[in-house]
Amino acid sequence: MSSDYLHFSDWGISGGGSCCPILIAGPCSAESEDQLRQVAMRLRDTGITFFRAGAWKPRTRPGAFEGAGEDALKWLGRIREEFGYRCMVEVANAKHVGLALAHKMDAVWIGSRTTVTPFAVQEIADALSGVDIPVFVKNPIHLDLELWIGAIERLRGAGIRRIGAVLRGCGGVAPGKYRNAPCWQLAIDLKQRLPVVPCLCDPSHIAGNTEYILELSQQAINLDFQGLMLEVHPNPNQALSDAKQQLTPEQCNTIIKSLKPRSTEGGDHNYQLKLDQLRLEIDQLDVTLITTLARRMKVSREIGNLKRDNHIIVLQASRWERVLAQVIAKGKKVGLDEEFVAEIYNRIHLESIRQQQ
Repeated sequence: MSSDYLHFSDWGISGGGSCCPILIAGPCSAESEDQLRQVAMRLRDTGITFFRAGAWKPRTRPGAFEGAGEDALKWLGRIREEFGYRCMVEVANAKHVGLALAHKMDAVWIGSRTTVTPFAVQEIADALSGVDIPVFVKNPIHLDLELWIGAIERLRGAGIRRIGAVLRGCGGVAPGKYRNAPCWQLAIDLKQRLPVVPCLCDPSHIAGNTEYILELSQQAINLDFQGLMLEVHPNPNQALSDAKQQLTPEQCNTIIKSLKPRSTEGGDHNYQLKLDQLRLEIDQLDVTLITTLARRMKVSREIGNLKRDNHIIVLQASRWERVLAQVIAKGKKVGLDEEFVAEIYNRIHLESIRQQQ
């Protein structure tokens, strides 16, 4: 199936740079034509691939700014004529698609709140049938690889070949210092399943704060993401949506210039030798981990038999609380992140309960 998708090098589109072949930047929401023009003018030397702006904003509660609608598309059309940018908007239904196409948008994206609804994605795919413009699909707002892949497959089924995936992080998962948990593994799994589909990162939505956008952008480049989607506003303090995560155009330029490229291969003989040694050590440690987990589950089954013979319930909550606290404390002493340890041991505990039943 993945061979049916077009690799970005065959999209016939230039832009970005060595670190970031696909660079999408622009305001979270199109608030006025002047706002768009200010951003467009100040991003002229950044080399962006697509100029983005939201025309319709799906807000959690009513009463907040929900976008300028079709007026935003008119403004974007004039921005394209004046600055030569390829322009794109978010679409959430067939009506949005029809208006975007009528105003000659060069690309569209499907947001995370829409990706979770197969009916909505299919409606969008049907509306785009026969119109092969680039379509970018953000991951579902919660952690669900199959929904993400399913949305991409629906678009491919409608004849669209230029499809990109965008990681914007997930809710419902401990986010740490960010607004949304990055969930890097979700994108890694998607890249393994659909290797031809370019994968971008939306560090603005992951971060929720401009303070973390550079570090997240560099992490994405380190993980071989093909591009970034950045929110940029001429005066973020006055933004009508997501003010804290929007960069100024100058901050955007600085971030792009600060990114350090990584090669998929290379290094001298000493590098390769050391890498092989370290990977061998990891392989050996993995064998130890698997063997230890198998032994732990064997003991769990024996405990389960003992409890069953004595008519004792499987789940001992107080015992588990003590075990979890102990391993987290031990993990901290050796430099392991608390959330990392808790996530692993919670999963081990669930499997242990299953083995005991």
